Amino acid sequence: MSANNLGRKILVIDQTLREGMQFQGIVFSLAQRIKILEFQEALGIDVCQAGYPSAHPMEAKIVSKVAAHAKKNNFCIRTSALGRAFAPDADILCNTNVDDIHFHLQVKNTITKEVQTRLLQDIEALIGLVRNRRPGAAISIAMLDIGKTDSDLLTTWVHLLGQDLGVDILSLPDTSGIMAPNQIHDKILALSALSPKARLSVHCHNDRGMASANSIMGIIAGACVLEVSALGIGERNGIGDLFTTAKLLQTQGMTLGVDTDNLKLFQEYYGFLDAIVREQTGAALIQCNTPVFGEAVKTHVAGTHARGEFGTLSEEKFYLNLLCGQTLVQKYLKHKNISHDKEKLHQITAAIKTESITLERRLTRSEIEAIVLCAL
Repeated sequence: MSANNLGRKILVIDQTLREGMQFQGIVFSLAQRIKILEFQEALGIDVCQAGYPSAHPMEAKIVSKVAAHAKKNNFCIRTSALGRAFAPDADILCNTNVDDIHFHLQVKNTITKEVQTRLLQDIEALIGLVRNRRPGAAISIAMLDIGKTDSDLLTTWVHLLGQDLGVDILSLPDTSGIMAPNQIHDKILALSALSPKARLSVHCHNDRGMASANSIMGIIAGACVLEVSALGIGERNGIGDLFTTAKLLQTQGMTLGVDTDNLKLFQEYYGFLDAIVREQTGAALIQCNTPVFGEAVKTHVAGTHARGEFGTLSEEKFYLNLLCGQTLVQKYLKHKNISHDKEKLHQITAAIKTESITLERRLTRSEIEAIVLCAL
């Protein structure tokens, strides 16, 4: 990592509430949104994107109540909402009294110069409207979709929005989720020099499993705003994950307000969200192999891993099959409080290996206890 990234402050926008309702059509109640907002506040998130007010008048009221709850309780977290980059949505967004106003905009490769001129005039008027009504609000505009937008067109619009029109945050989403980490890095690196006034933001979709990696590489390349969600919940296969992206950026020397050391609170936040998804869809966000929060990350099977030098968590679980070694077997027996003759550990381990490869599976506790008993 470049030395220029050391200590660099990264703004984190948690989009769990807005992007989350694009995951298989789930809907957050007001009470659930307030609870999620409170998790975000406690974890040191900078901005909560509370919803999409122009979708329905009741949605606008709910977003307004979320913003009011944050203000009433003197939360440090800022609230925001997303809408289309045109005047009617801007009016609705301003009326919710969120702190920051976020827009999305798609400029297709087939756009003509005449249409581009008119669109720029409309956006300039839009920005003026927000500046007049909400002078303290940070304005973000997301350019959809950097993976498919012509490079010259994207370059032109990044300069126009970030330099000429003075947008505060210029979001560069890989909306289709088709880019690789090196592609995101190179794209952001090239664009970061075009709009020194605007902060670049990354918003990466997970269709090919690269969202969190892409988000990290976009930040390393020069973006300073990170758009993520709890457990990566979002449209289709989701977006970058809040915890893993924040933790890995912190370990590389960047400054984020997110309290990734508070794993217990993160587990509560993620568990709360997972329960909502399970109730409404029957599916689960937290799977056995979910990074950090899944059960599999705690487990050890191979003898090489028995020394406890590998992995990220101090909590350990052990499963015994033909790959086990004496150290792992000893740890398993101690963990399960199974009395054994330490002098016969080699014999016990050999028997476990033989039984496992014979049965073509890992052994159960009762089977291991039987082997230990035979060795006594």
